[in-house]
Amino acid sequence: MIPVTKPFMPPIEEYKKYLEGIWDREHLTNHGPLVKELEEKLKEHLDIENLLFLSNGTIALQIAIKALELSGEIITTPFSYVATTSSIVWEGCKPVFVDIDEATFNMDATKIEKAITSKTSAILATHVFGNPCDIDAIQEIADKYNLKVIYDAAHCFGTLYKGKSVFSYGDVSTASFHATKLFHTVEGGAVFAKDPDTFAKLSYMRNFGHDGPEAFHGVGINGKNSEFHAAMGLCNLKYIKSIVGKREKQCNLYSQLLETAELDTIKIEKNSSWNHAYFPIVFKDETILERVKDSLEKNKIFPRRYFYPSLNSLAYVERQVVQISEKISTSILCLPLYFDLKNEDQKNITKIVLEGINNN
Repeated sequence: MIPVTKPFMPPIEEYKKYLEGIWDREHLTNHGPLVKELEEKLKEHLDIENLLFLSNGTIALQIAIKALELSGEIITTPFSYVATTSSIVWEGCKPVFVDIDEATFNMDATKIEKAITSKTSAILATHVFGNPCDIDAIQEIADKYNLKVIYDAAHCFGTLYKGKSVFSYGDVSTASFHATKLFHTVEGGAVFAKDPDTFAKLSYMRNFGHDGPEAFHGVGINGKNSEFHAAMGLCNLKYIKSIVGKREKQCNLYSQLLETAELDTIKIEKNSSWNHAYFPIVFKDETILERVKDSLEKNKIFPRRYFYPSLNSLAYVERQVVQISEKISTSILCLPLYFDLKNEDQKNITKIVLEGINNN
């Protein structure tokens, strides 16, 4: 079987060494030494000043919205994982969808201003598949209308924009370290903020609002992560250059093998360095997609319809028309991509894809 992705697994002996230390210390969670070590090593690797290791990427979005004290309407993308929209709704705000760019799959910055009202408090944009948004344009609009900016950068480990980590942009940026991600801690995430006051609020909020054992700074939630998850992150961080390098080669091979196919792939934003976290392909229509997907699955190959459905169709949001997102969501498919995926498997996958496209 070939799944859409598999988590990178470091040598078990390396993980066991960290486990021995955990057993000796009997410090399992609550900002243990491995959590602190991982935070410091991630800051060094990413060249980021402020970073908090959290339990997952969804909590990161939720406390970002809470820390920035957002209310009313939040402009966001309909083309993302459901957590982006559900976090807005969960925090009592209304998602207002702005359609995406057909080539980059990111929110189309040229359409944002039309969506701004007196109730708008922020822009929450996703860097889809690790491809940075038009960050400069979004920030210019936010400055003009005095809006906050949150980036759902779940896919963006190692991605650069103008030579800097994507995580360094916006009022708050969030990441996911879920097992499906390029860099993972089994379950996990992170939040980033340049402003010291915002960062302090985020820090309190991830730990119930504690300001000492018997005092509370304000409302908080349990967004902490454990020593076991930090241990996995410390192991995997040693291999991240190899992981990213392997993905780049695999994406290049897919591109080469599908060069003549009647389909589109992602256009990377200018001034960016992509991390090759996913390999999405866009068919002419949903009929072809379903035919290709069925053929792959009959051969025990399981791609994924990232992202489907378009989030404006969720039952708990107000229906809004976003034609490009609806079109892309019904015709996009992410092909398998993971560290030990073999070249021969990629060749077989693309052979089935090409046959499905040409079998009209």
